[in-house]
Amino acid sequence: MSTEQSGSEHDESTEGGGRDRPWGLGRSMVEGGLRFALVSLAAFAVWAFAGRWYRTHGGEPAMYASIAMVFLCYSGFLMHPLMRGPRRLIRFYRLFVPAFFAYALLWSGFWFWLKQGVGEWLGALTGCFAFVWISLRLGGVRRFDACLFGIFLVAHTLGYYAGGETMAWCLERSREAMEGGFTKGQWVVLAKLSWGLFYGIGFGAGMGAVYDRVRVGELSAA
Repeated sequence: MSTEQSGSEHDESTEGGGRDRPWGLGRSMVEGGLRFALVSLAAFAVWAFAGRWYRTHGGEPAMYASIAMVFLCYSGFLMHPLMRGPRRLIRFYRLFVPAFFAYALLWSGFWFWLKQGVGEWLGALTGCFAFVWISLRLGGVRRFDACLFGIFLVAHTLGYYAGGETMAWCLERSREAMEGGFTKGQWVVLAKLSWGLFYGIGFGAGMGAVYDRVRVGELSAA
């Protein structure tokens, strides 16, 4: 390869202020957590503001389906920068849609079957495994990375349960709502959105780790 060719490729890779330079694991997890937190807030807003409406219009299955659609639609626009190189949005959806669909199907299935507690744990375990495995396979990484799965599962679980604890705290405040502060209804809405915020941070951080591994695999194969 000539010096001119090497210089040309370097210029292309750093065009736009280094947009296509790999971020590294740390930044990928931070970016993923912050970006997916916004996606998750939009999705949990369906529950927070329309949960009562769904009680008479399809119940929990319809509401969960709507929430999943919000995740699928908004994720691409906010999360595709985790990918590097051209056609990021298309490549992101190619990985994310089947992986997230499998995750949502498993998590919801165990929740409806076994409910809170065992259902949540089995749903998280199998759903996270499916998300990581499918993402890696579609991203060209043939060997399953158990350490990466552990990172994703821990980040997901911490976000999920931090959100649950925050929601419980807000609901407790709603029972003590006093005149001049938030109303009971406002505390309830805040409780649901707070769960969405922390869940999004955890899931997004895990996604950042997964997509960082996919990028490393792409660079190794290049």
